[in-house]
Amino acid sequence: MQVADNMAVSIHYTLTNDEGEVLDSSIDDEALVYLHGAGNIISGLELSLVGKVAGDKFKVRIEAEHAYGELSDDMIQVISREMFEGIDDIEVGMQFHADVSHGTGVVTVISLDDNDITVDGNHPLAGQALTFDVEVIDVRAATEEEAHHGHIHGAGCHH
Repeated sequence: MQVADNMAVSIHYTLTNDEGEVLDSSIDDEALVYLHGAGNIISGLELSLVGKVAGDKFKVRIEAEHAYGELSDDMIQVISREMFEGIDDIEVGMQFHADVSHGTGVVTVISLDDNDITVDGNHPLAGQALTFDVEVIDVRAATEEEAHHGHIHGAGCHH
């Protein structure tokens, strides 16, 4: 079977940046299982998998716009320290769940002073081209329930 919409796809991958630094990998772990066409993975990787079959191996470089997007200055905000009431020790690099422009997301503290805290709501990999070294492990038709729910059920699913 070929990778297409409403297919359950299992892949192993190693993700690197332009410097060759390994950012993530499923090797020596469970394969990533996702529902193709449901937006469960970044668009550039999803597009590069179309038509592939179990056993295919390939490497693909995905530009930032088709990965986690370009860095957006609109996602950086200065917030009053009062908004962090009840949290005594705040440090640069800490992450918090917060309401962002597209719903609930994660913000990272990038600077702070006595009165204000600057947070960045960009994805940590925003603005970066990413390279995936991929092996397609399995391709099967999604169940009706999986297609309806928009994600794969069972072992290896990451929803």
